[in-house]
Amino acid sequence: MLIVTDDLVDVVDKAQQFNQIEDTNPLNSFLPQEVLENLQYGILILSETGDVIHANASADNIFRELNQDNSEVSVLLLAIWNLCEFLLKTQKFLTEKNIVLSDEVIIDKSNIFLIRVRKLDVNQFSNPFLLVTLENRYESIKNIALTEAIKYNLSQREAEVWCLHRAKYSYREIASYFFISINTVKKHIKNIHIKQQIFLKNKK
Repeated sequence: MLIVTDDLVDVVDKAQQFNQIEDTNPLNSFLPQEVLENLQYGILILSETGDVIHANASADNIFRELNQDNSEVSVLLLAIWNLCEFLLKTQKFLTEKNIVLSDEVIIDKSNIFLIRVRKLDVNQFSNPFLLVTLENRYESIKNIALTEAIKYNLSQREAEVWCLHRAKYSYREIASYFFISINTVKKHIKNIHIKQQIFLKNKK
């Protein structure tokens, strides 16, 4: 299984060191490094015994940002490995080869991770790998909100408020986050909806 050490970021650090040795990493021959590193989602490639074969930059960032609270990393690692184990066990009884299992781990409002696990069969190797993708749902929603902010021509403050609003923050939580009144938040949201309606009207 995934080993939880005293410094949990060692899991990713070791994978990065492993990746730097081109002759050692068995995946370098068919996975373009620049593709993996530029993906928005965190990517972990594991052996069936839980050894980390590769961790891309996004995965590294996820674990480093969570490292201030080791318990949060433990929760995420445990969820990943539980999903991997379940896939390995159920795969034996199912004919469908390309099964993707998913689970959601909610740490807090800005760290909501969608975990997906599937088998990665590589012709050159007898044993398959496990491909794990980590999507921070908050970051995905924030990216959508920022795109909408550009579309609706929002001000910087409106864009900031809209990002939290789209992430299901309450008016009170948004007000507390920006040290503004709830009425100011309501005013921003009202203005945003007006700009949204203008955009949709012009789009027609």
